[in-house]
Amino acid sequence: MDGGVLDECEANADVLLSDTMDQYRTFQMCERLLHSPAKLANQLLFQIPPHRQAMLIERYYAFDDAFIREILGKKLSKGTKKDLDDISTKTGVTLKSCRRQFDNFKRVFKVVEELKGPLVENIRQHFLLSDKLARDYAAIVFFANNRFETGKKKLQYLTFQDFAFCAGQLINNWTVGAFDNMVEDMDVDLDKEFLQELKELKVLITDKDLLDQHKSLVCTALRGKAKAFTEMEANFKNLSRNLVNIATKLTNTKDVRDFFIDLVEKVIVKLQ
Repeated sequence: MDGGVLDECEANADVLLSDTMDQYRTFQMCERLLHSPAKLANQLLFQIPPHRQAMLIERYYAFDDAFIREILGKKLSKGTKKDLDDISTKTGVTLKSCRRQFDNFKRVFKVVEELKGPLVENIRQHFLLSDKLARDYAAIVFFANNRFETGKKKLQYLTFQDFAFCAGQLINNWTVGAFDNMVEDMDVDLDKEFLQELKELKVLITDKDLLDQHKSLVCTALRGKAKAFTEMEANFKNLSRNLVNIATKLTNTKDVRDFFIDLVEKVIVKLQ
């Protein structure tokens, strides 16, 4: 109104107010369809072009990194939802927005947790999200299922995208789906047989010849590629021992939950 756009359209403030109220009412009526985005494309009540439908879905399922960072790894339950008031105050995200985001996370989790097939693809197909957003939701589902501890003070410097990257690596290499791509919970549960096999890595810290060979292979692969290469090479023996010790304990649920704490305390700190 202040910019004079209404004059160009030959409209007045009353028309603008009426149109805006119509948009709010329309959204209230079609919001339930966003809970199952595929229904939005098949309904006939609202005439929304495909590109606007895609935008509406993407924005509805968008989330604030500050908010997800606070609840990442927590159980998506009523107990966590009760904490949303405090999280809203801490992050500056409105309570209404916190509730929408939390409900979206929970909804996606419930739909995909028992589906066969790749997690990212299931999210993309059922919720019509972009590849990037689907991968972020896959990370959220993965962390919620495995209950990784992310809230400790020593982990606060890590962003959601840091954890999302790690989730992608774990999903692609450590889950049941990394070995069998048509099982339930394939990209959600860590492969127990694989975790059991990690115990065999102990030989790398008990056999000096194998330790030397391991160091040679790792250094050859990372030379010129890793920022902390010099520190890694100088501390290789201690780092290797710490990594192997972390790996051999991952058959224990608590050690799985503390995985990132152990990595920071016993690996990353050693390189700083």
